[in-house]
Amino acid sequence: MPLRKNIRSKSDLAIHGAPPAFAAPLHVGRPNIGNHDAFLDQARRILESKWLTNNGPLVQAFERRIAAYLGVKHCVAMCNGTVALEIAIRALGLEGEVIVPSWTFIATAHALYWQGITPVFADIDPRTQNLDPDAVRRMITPRTSGIIGVHLWGRAAPINELQALADEHQLKLMFDAAHAFGCSYNKQFIGQFGNCEVFSFHATKAFNTMEGGAVTTNDDELAEAMRLMRNFGFIGYDNVIHPGTNGKMIEMCAAMGLANLDIVDEIFAANRRNHEHYRHNLAGLRGISLLAYDPNESNNHHYVVLEISPDCGATRDEIIEALHAENVLARKYFYPGCHGMKPYRDMFPHAELLLPHTITAGERVVVLPAGLDMDPEDIAQIGAILRALCG
Repeated sequence: MPLRKNIRSKSDLAIHGAPPAFAAPLHVGRPNIGNHDAFLDQARRILESKWLTNNGPLVQAFERRIAAYLGVKHCVAMCNGTVALEIAIRALGLEGEVIVPSWTFIATAHALYWQGITPVFADIDPRTQNLDPDAVRRMITPRTSGIIGVHLWGRAAPINELQALADEHQLKLMFDAAHAFGCSYNKQFIGQFGNCEVFSFHATKAFNTMEGGAVTTNDDELAEAMRLMRNFGFIGYDNVIHPGTNGKMIEMCAAMGLANLDIVDEIFAANRRNHEHYRHNLAGLRGISLLAYDPNESNNHHYVVLEISPDCGATRDEIIEALHAENVLARKYFYPGCHGMKPYRDMFPHAELLLPHTITAGERVVVLPAGLDMDPEDIAQIGAILRALCG
């Protein structure tokens, strides 16, 4: 794709009628797709076998490979990450109130509320944007049954501190690991912690199955309960022994997952290179900081996250608007936080008083495009746009 050499002025960047820098949009969350031939070969075999769903051989193979990759005993594949959250919550017996961050995708809260459980929002640590254990402690009440930590941007939540809190108050602890496939904590892959961890394999994730999710756990009884629950509680053909729903992953999604698993390390390596190119191109920009990843831990580097401080030459919303005008479809992500969405704003009209760091993050974060489709020239052009706007 030819790239324009002369970046327009800051004022010109806001003119939507002008030709954009990129002829085709650069998206946040554009899917990574593995070996096309490998996927199409598996798809043909699925059609020939006529085994399309109901715990088929590819789903079983996918579960084995994911469990082996993460070093965990059980992987229970699901139709999507939201249903995986709901089934894990129900299998753990959560009830009453469960403490979660507001600074997360809305599904984390919805999976509780959908089942008559009250999500109680705790604030984040501004240094990590993950749950602050001290804020969690302040929100524990006699009605609290559990904590859901979120590994935001693939950076591990404070696992040891949250586990200590859970143990002290006899609470269940699970993690929303939607961002965190291939990421580690103390050199161990995420997927092994708490009572269980829930992954999303949606098309926008670093590793995807087109649509899908999974719960990983080392708890044999919990894994067995979730396998029953994802298939209406059936054991055998005619015997229902547990309340359940339809949470099964289909064979075609498992085929995509297996094809992408073959190149997942290449995807992560490309993301690391992209992140380094962004770091180089954004260096020295006043008021813009690029979220960093711990070099001592594994990370998928899928999220290129900027924080826009008040001394930047443009506001966060001006930056989003200008990038969109240039066909760079950057995102605010989680703005304004779950607590600010209508269902929860009505329930907790004064929640922002307890969430100052969440509020600040919601006003400052920009997420830039990443993935296999990005190249160094694209990133250099985005850097030049930001320099023209904010320099």
